[in-house]
Amino acid sequence: MAGAEQFAAIPRISLQVFCETSDLAGIVADAAEDRRMDKAHVRVQMGGAPAAVEAYRTSPTPNVVVLETVGQKGEILGYLDQLAEVCDATTKVLVIGQVNDIVLYRELVARGVSDYLIAPIGVVDIIRAVASLYGAPGAKPVGRTIAVIGAKGGVGASTIAHNLAWAISREIGVDTCIADMDLPFGTGGLDFNQDPPQGIADAVFSPDRVDTAFIDRLLSRCSDHLSLLAAPATLDRVYDLGPEAFDPLLDILRSTTPAIVLDLPHSWCAWTKRALATADDILIVATPDLANLRNAKNLMDLLRASRPNDGPPRYMLNQTGIAKRPEIKPGDFAKALDAEPISVIPFEPQLFGTAANNGQMISEMEPGHKVSGQFVELALALTGRNDTRKARPGLLSPLAPFLEKLTQLRKKA
Repeated sequence: MAGAEQFAAIPRISLQVFCETSDLAGIVADAAEDRRMDKAHVRVQMGGAPAAVEAYRTSPTPNVVVLETVGQKGEILGYLDQLAEVCDATTKVLVIGQVNDIVLYRELVARGVSDYLIAPIGVVDIIRAVASLYGAPGAKPVGRTIAVIGAKGGVGASTIAHNLAWAISREIGVDTCIADMDLPFGTGGLDFNQDPPQGIADAVFSPDRVDTAFIDRLLSRCSDHLSLLAAPATLDRVYDLGPEAFDPLLDILRSTTPAIVLDLPHSWCAWTKRALATADDILIVATPDLANLRNAKNLMDLLRASRPNDGPPRYMLNQTGIAKRPEIKPGDFAKALDAEPISVIPFEPQLFGTAANNGQMISEMEPGHKVSGQFVELALALTGRNDTRKARPGLLSPLAPFLEKLTQLRKKA
């Protein structure tokens, strides 16, 4: 008996399928149970392309959308044009249709469709099509890294990183890994109430063993969409690491996980500099004093110069509004750094202190708190996702109905 067909590894992606026939729904359900799809989060819905267009008006799109259509050429293209208006640029689209037409195929590709499959198809066809999205020559890694670092020690950068990762995984629904890279003093295990026997140090000190299966064993599951690579937080060895010490680990994470948040320690060495230089996005956390301003400016200037073809690093202000403490205003920070802060989070010692002692995230403990909403905004900004919170209960402004009605009246006028 021949062995199972080999495919490129299917990473931790979210995949939503909109079917028009029950036959395809059953085939996709069987494909989701296949061992080669065990890392993917698969959701099957009926209604085809119209249901997809309606669904994504109020919610973010996943990594992959599969559309079944039984319509003709014009109908297929019409729905794709509507979907393009609400679909995130990073989402890949597969179309399953019944029209065997090379002109249609070319028009679909021109609209950004990754592949067009002609029905009927089987379980292996689905798996092969999804695998080809990430295994084709020159295919980009599925994952994006967000490096979070404090401009100074004690500014709460780890707390920001952990709550950011939680918001990306919980509010946006993207599979996320948080890598606690502060090996001697990391707080990831404490903040997520985890005590794994293995973690990130096992990968760093055994680079020859690093592969997908090995990293999977090191991950500690915090929720359905969030995993933690915990730091050992022990002092029984020194951590004098070379500049490329984390490269094998990060390469694997980029190939398997859509969002990776790097919780970097406030230290300046070869590997932290390299982690910042190679990250897709950078967030600098500062508090509103002079030392933070100086350090944040130094970091911003260095990273802008060393990454001319990337977007500029972003920064945020944390622990603002402490009573009787002289502070540098956000506007003055913005002038000095030539950039506005992406977020300004107030000093809330009771909220953050209780969450830390309980091993919880802010949104777990106080989901309706203003700060919880700020972490959602931060997650949306750093992942480049559409802001769909208007449709989410609990996040509407009390004035929203009035403002919406006022807008409608203005349009009629």
